[in-house]
Order: sequence, then structure tokens, then C-alpha cells
Amino acid sequence: MIDAYILSLINKTPDSLMSGIAQRVKQRRLEKGWTQNMLATKAGVFLASYRRFETSGEISLRSLVMLAFALEMTDEFENLFSRRKFRSVR
Repeated sequence: MIDAYILSLINKTPDSLMSGIAQRVKQRRLEKGWTQNMLATKAGVFLASYRRFETSGEISLRSLVMLAFALEMTDEFENLFSRRKFRSVR
């Protein structure tokens, strides 16, 4: 049986991962009823940078963290590079 983590990596590229993150941030923004300008202002990020992020997934790590704080999504970063528990295949 293939591990769920391994399955999640199939067909992933850096661009698709960045695009997926941008889409999840956009979805959270829309759930809150915020415009792009509102989120950029709350996060202290330039509006042009945020717009580019939504369309391309490109953003600095600092700006991404600032967006996470504004959207109350910082828990997502806690597990980003945490140690994984592996199971025996036996």
C-alpha cells in the first residue's frame, strides 16, 4: 500500500505547490469577505505583491508569513518542516 504522503507528492512541482498555496490563501480571504486590498493592508504587504501572489504563487517568505498572521493561519507553518513519523512497511 502506498503511503498517503507519497501519493500527495505525485505530479507535484514547485509551481503547482505555490499555486495551491496561493489558492488556499485566496479562499480564506474570500471566506472572510476581504478584498485583495483589505488583506494586503492588514498584512502590511504591497497590493501589487499580493496580486502577483494570487495569480502566480510568487511571494517572499516574509510576506507569506505576514499574510498567514493576518488570516490567522499561522498554525499551518508549525508543521511545515516538522519531523515525520515513519511506519515500517512490514
